[in-house]
Amino acid sequence: MSTMPGMDSNFVGEVAIVTGAGAAGDGIGNGRAAAILLADAGAQVLVVDRDLVLAERTVQMIEEDDGVSAAFEADVTDPAQCQAMVDKAVSLWGRLDHLDNNVGIGSRGSVVEEDAEDWRRVMQVNVESMFLAAKAAIPAMRESGGGAIVNVASIAALRPRGLTSYSTSKGAVIALTRAMAVDHGPDGIRVNCVAPGPVHTPMVYGDGMSAAARDRRRAASVLGIEGTGWDVGAAVRFLLSREARYITGHTLVVDGGATLISRARASDDQPADP
Repeated sequence: MSTMPGMDSNFVGEVAIVTGAGAAGDGIGNGRAAAILLADAGAQVLVVDRDLVLAERTVQMIEEDDGVSAAFEADVTDPAQCQAMVDKAVSLWGRLDHLDNNVGIGSRGSVVEEDAEDWRRVMQVNVESMFLAAKAAIPAMRESGGGAIVNVASIAALRPRGLTSYSTSKGAVIALTRAMAVDHGPDGIRVNCVAPGPVHTPMVYGDGMSAAARDRRRAASVLGIEGTGWDVGAAVRFLLSREARYITGHTLVVDGGATLISRARASDDQPADP
């Protein structure tokens, strides 16, 4: 069987930045999973988190499998820190090929119920951070001859359910992805989006989750199974790989089919989708 041109998921010699790549304990969040999978495929990965201890644990997990990575502490809502993380990746490994924008926070309530300051914070963390990280990364990618970016959104952008600020921010991430794909395609930079459904990650279960709530989230999938950070990480790795060379501006939904069926409005024991 012949190999199609460009069909290669090998990242050897390439450099990736993954933001929000820490996770509590040994938990597998979306960013940690992506970082581990990229390193396993041969990439040199800068593991970025605002909590250095969490980033360092991800690095330890990568190094246990003989991968190459480094931890970096940064608040990606700060443009200077975004530039510093890009500079660090380039100083370590001489280039930058990939960016996984994975930072986000949740929220609840309608426009009437939501506090204006909370609204601004959600937009800053969920949207502006991706703008700033990409703004810093794209010039370095141009110098490397191109690259790929994945922005992590949520199915909440496609199926709002009582999480208005969160849903709006994730819808903006999808729009930002499409705009960046148009703007930077001529630079050889692809930009895509992953929209996870109700996957079981430390961000979701960290504050506690009842067994009934977890069962409801599992039942939201038409497959009747529970998604994990590995599912999201695998989608990110695919979109960053050469196998996705003809895909840009796309939103890949990773939800086990949850958006195909109706669900009840979010309640207190149903955390926001990641």
